[in-house]
Amino acid sequence: MDSPQPQRRQLGTSGPVVFPLALGCMGMSDFYGPADEAESIATIHAALDAGVTLLDTGDYYAAGHNELLIGRALRDRRDKALVSVKFGALRGADGSWLGMDARPSAVRNFLAYSLTRLGLDHVDIYRPGRLDPNVPIEDTVGAIADLVKAGYVRAIGLSEVGPDTIRRAQAVHPISDLQIEYSLVSRSPETQIFPLLSELGIGVTAYGVLSRGLLSGSKPSAARDFRAHLPRFRGENRERNQRLIDALQTLASEKGVTVSKLAIAWVLAKGPDIVPLIGARKRSQLTESLDALQIELSPADVARLEEAVPPSAVAGTRYDEHQMRMLDSER
Repeated sequence: MDSPQPQRRQLGTSGPVVFPLALGCMGMSDFYGPADEAESIATIHAALDAGVTLLDTGDYYAAGHNELLIGRALRDRRDKALVSVKFGALRGADGSWLGMDARPSAVRNFLAYSLTRLGLDHVDIYRPGRLDPNVPIEDTVGAIADLVKAGYVRAIGLSEVGPDTIRRAQAVHPISDLQIEYSLVSRSPETQIFPLLSELGIGVTAYGVLSRGLLSGSKPSAARDFRAHLPRFRGENRERNQRLIDALQTLASEKGVTVSKLAIAWVLAKGPDIVPLIGARKRSQLTESLDALQIELSPADVARLEEAVPPSAVAGTRYDEHQMRMLDSER
């Protein structure tokens, strides 16, 4: 007998109702070294077959490759998936980062290319990947709102922005969700951002729930794995963070589960309006993540986990110094 489907979650008051885990597709094309395209597509298919409804991508992941990959995966199952797309980051032919462009004309242009690569007639959630410091958020959201009216976009999201930007964006058009890094070792949104989201009726799609594999003990090994440049994975920081991983391992062993499952279950337990983005590149990783839905954590369990991994004990920031300065959510 099939197990019952888990309770779905709504992304804010204006967003879609989705499976409680979403599939983040970035690593299938970029940042973690080479990936197997056939396995990536098989992973997307397996996710949809398991009930996952939301796929997350960015038009700048490998300069459109990720969207093309998703387009191929959805060719014969377009009605099974909702697609969330981030836009705005500019890339060079060598993979370099050239800044942000969130002007209204750029918004319309980026979406046209995304729809073509994805093979879709609309995007379910559309969001700037970062705040463009040269363009008022009202202008960017206003341009997406026009695309909503035209039927090309269903809902508007934000990514890595702070309270002032969130309020200003919400004043232009209802925001479905904020995409932001959130995990046992990245809990800064709890202070100011999450209370505001609750006040405004905005959901959360949480990425980095395993801190890019740090919590599961993963280490950068492949060429072009960007984690080699992240402070938490380097030198003494990595050694200090191992103590936190060991503490989590002890608690996971008590529960008879892996650290990865426990860390995902913790995010799921933090609120019904939070949907973790699982960055699985392989079916085996997907299965491991889906198993986290079977873990029920009591308030006491959640408290023990947070005591074992206090934010003050985490060594290193989640991005390098340059990128941290660019994050509106960290201001």
